Amino acid sequence: MALPFIPSDAGLLILQAGVVASPRRLSAGASARLRRFRGPGWALIPVASIIVVIFLIRYASGTADWLTYLALVAVPLLAAVALGWGSRWSRWWLFPLFAVLFVLAWRLPSSLLGEGAAALLSGLSCVSLGVLLGAVTPARFLKLGIIAMACADVWLVASNLLQAPNNELVAAAPGKGLPQLQSETWGTVVMGYGDMFVAALLGAVLADRPRLQTIAAAVTLLVAGIFDLLFLAVDELPATVPVAVTLILLEAWLWRRRPAGRRRWHRAVGDRRARNPAAPG
Repeated sequence: MALPFIPSDAGLLILQAGVVASPRRLSAGASARLRRFRGPGWALIPVASIIVVIFLIRYASGTADWLTYLALVAVPLLAAVALGWGSRWSRWWLFPLFAVLFVLAWRLPSSLLGEGAAALLSGLSCVSLGVLLGAVTPARFLKLGIIAMACADVWLVASNLLQAPNNELVAAAPGKGLPQLQSETWGTVVMGYGDMFVAALLGAVLADRPRLQTIAAAVTLLVAGIFDLLFLAVDELPATVPVAVTLILLEAWLWRRRPAGRRRWHRAVGDRRARNPAAPG
């Protein structure tokens, strides 16, 4: 008997919120080693990851099959990195757990346990990607990248450009019964890999402030739960949107908490620089 929609959806939303809460703050040594690669251009990766992939699947035959094999290799390795190093609760002795999850996903593909193991592998792999991208991208640009990714997702869904390529990607499977790790399925609900990836990016942006990161995870879960009420009217929703909305809400909340004098000072500086193009910065 298939798991009903509500618990299926709730399970994936909890996983998405958990991904927000998971990226760790890098040590000073790791940050220093990655600083040489730091630049704003990395912020284009989130929006490119959704637009480029969808149009490649749409116009280049075989892309979905290639992506499922890429996920089969990359997802377990990145999940192992998250378990042993990349998450807030990583421990070296958790590293081998990725193999257990992989075997469950492989041998029990049609069960809730196997689907859950595959979804957890995907979520963990996104945590590693989020930590790495957060380390090389200035926070203000990565925030813009998150919002741009959600806007692109909305555009693709609203224009019906997403549905057919996404269905092809979800249906693609490697041979010999190996698990499908390019998306997350649990019960009767499917969530795209990008929906977990954007959650990890939000967590990476906030990794220096663990308490705020935990709040962001809770807000993401709440906003996503409310947003998914739209499933009463439609069959597909852009699950990147609740993450972007959470980011906007947190930014507004932090701005309001900033002392009024400091807000006025920032506006004054902005006005002065606008009038004096020669001013530094």
